[in-house]
Amino acid sequence: MRILYAVQGTGNGHLCRAMDIIPVLQELAEVDVLVSGIQADIPLPFEVKYRLHGLSFIFGKSGGVDLWRTFMSSTVRKFIQEINSLPVENYDLIINDFEPISAWACQTKEIACIGLSHQIGALDASSPKPDETDMLGKFIMKNYAPASISYGFHFKSYNDNIFTPVIRQSIRELEPEDKGHYTVYLPSYDDAHLLKNLSKFPDIQWDVYSKHNKKPFTLKNVSINPIQSDTFIRSMATSAGVLCGAGFETPAEALYLGKKLLVIPMKNQYEQHLNAAALELMGVPVIHSLKKKYDYAIESWLNSKNKVKVDYPDVTKDIITKIVEKHSS
Repeated sequence: MRILYAVQGTGNGHLCRAMDIIPVLQELAEVDVLVSGIQADIPLPFEVKYRLHGLSFIFGKSGGVDLWRTFMSSTVRKFIQEINSLPVENYDLIINDFEPISAWACQTKEIACIGLSHQIGALDASSPKPDETDMLGKFIMKNYAPASISYGFHFKSYNDNIFTPVIRQSIRELEPEDKGHYTVYLPSYDDAHLLKNLSKFPDIQWDVYSKHNKKPFTLKNVSINPIQSDTFIRSMATSAGVLCGAGFETPAEALYLGKKLLVIPMKNQYEQHLNAAALELMGVPVIHSLKKKYDYAIESWLNSKNKVKVDYPDVTKDIITKIVEKHSS
């Protein structure tokens, strides 16, 4: 049996999940890996057969997605060429983690596409929703990578087709401790914004991981580091708390490690507002920017002892095996 496993390469979360899913798939079948997108920082330790431009969201510098740069980075002609040239008909199963090229190639050629992503879980009717619905954002999420069969991941299992997060083995093997610093991952803010706002809390040691700088430096109580998976997860595991965007993998890993968590959903990113709604119901504090009006909320979080407890068992192999067996008959 031949499986095409297609992964979204915007950001790092999808690739982190792929590190645990791909080895399971390889035990079950011959697997080709496809990655599309231009915003990831983490290399996959597997052969990637297809590296495509796809459709990537470009992070801005002040808390959101840069919609203009996102649009300009992807030409419609190239996108259509990649869809038409991808031989999805050569595979017995296509499993898709929010990857648009393979999804639309399957749609065009009327081939089944198994969606297995956090976005599916977040959009599901049973999952929490924000008070205000971004109709454009919702439309984009629903149509970005259409699937004929859907399974999702979320912070909780809201129904039988939504699973708790895949926590990669490198996180599960850590022994968390508290060395007093706070780990920060806010890729939609540039270093200047972070230095300006975090330095307002001079008694806190901030350990920032940045998409905007390739060389580490420290200014007063703020350390800026390039994104490297090993150093980032060690920082998170030894932190007093984690301040990050309302993505999926980093908040899930912080909760798994028993860390105090504060999230800032990215502007122009509907998925992050869905995640924020779910996290807030679980008891995780949410703020909407680093502006001065949120200083008190940050201070309260820093002084708080509140940690949200979760149970994320290691069931990735069971989930993937059941999906493959169910849809390969």
